Amino acid sequence: MDSLFDELIDSESINKNILITGGAGFIGTNLIIKLLKNTNYTIYNLDYVGFGSNYESIKLLDKKYPNYFHLNVDLYNNKLVEEAIEISKPEIIIHLAAESHVDRSIDNPRLFIEKNIIGTFNLLESSFKYWENLPEKRKGRFHFHHVSTDEVYGSLNSTGKFSEKSKYAPNSPYSASKASSDHIVMSWFKTFGLPVTISNCSNNYGPYQFPEKLIPSTIIKALNKESIPIYGEGKNIRDWLFVEDHVDSILMIIFKGKLGFSYCIGGNSELDNLQLVYKLCDMLDEIKPSYISYRELIIFVEDRPGHDKRYALDTSLAKKELNWEPRFNLDQGLLNTVKWYLSNQDWVKNTMERSHYKGVRQGL
Repeated sequence: MDSLFDELIDSESINKNILITGGAGFIGTNLIIKLLKNTNYTIYNLDYVGFGSNYESIKLLDKKYPNYFHLNVDLYNNKLVEEAIEISKPEIIIHLAAESHVDRSIDNPRLFIEKNIIGTFNLLESSFKYWENLPEKRKGRFHFHHVSTDEVYGSLNSTGKFSEKSKYAPNSPYSASKASSDHIVMSWFKTFGLPVTISNCSNNYGPYQFPEKLIPSTIIKALNKESIPIYGEGKNIRDWLFVEDHVDSILMIIFKGKLGFSYCIGGNSELDNLQLVYKLCDMLDEIKPSYISYRELIIFVEDRPGHDKRYALDTSLAKKELNWEPRFNLDQGLLNTVKWYLSNQDWVKNTMERSHYKGVRQGL
């Protein structure tokens, strides 16, 4: 059993029902696999299997685990959301479902408003109705956790970090929709008393990430000897968080976090996009050498509209209150990620075919 669970899970909590929205997404897949491997919890995955969903993982988990159930429900459908909560009878709800790609939010902002704002509202409304009618003992164990992003805070210059006290200043339709959902979630705590927590995380990476994101896209294009595009001059800086560390933080917040609080969860691994791609290319040169250096595939393309310069998070509150900090440094996490994609080429192929994603840039 994972040492995290040795610390957190007591005998009275073994039979919890957990409802995870967006469980077929990148972070949700990693979270569900960890829970199924380390607990006897009954896991309900509420996911309508959209463009970026991991259909392969749903098929695998359905076959392997009798305590796993997939509910094919769109959060935009309030009636079906209410039915899903009644079916799953959760003690914990982890809200991960979201449209999350900035470039796609530029092309189709309406989708992000519908899914991230209205979808969150529908989930909260149904969750509150369910929670309000629970017996007192179960009511006291209920927890709603909402996973958000550091992008709600806007952009930083070369110094400073965002914290839980930073003002919201989103710059893209995606980050604006997530900022709105954060405020809606917290209002359900302040106004109605629903037991909630929120986490705002930095850029995640790791196994099962959809191929259009920067790190898997770079790996896939390099292996296919395709051009590796870098926006602008590649100087935009991100704080990179390995997905296993993020999953651990979510569980720590649920078991140890204070209700009505937000926690900043970052990887403490800042790097600009060009340096990051150099690292990936150099790792591939070492692990899977080719007739050229993979760096030779890098090209520079027109920058993203409204491209935030830098994100960084102060994670001191999470360390102080949750005893959480990242276990993986950037080199370890990237090496694990590169090796996973090299070993899972069938997953990449099937995911791209099912989604009809051709590696074409969005958000122009």
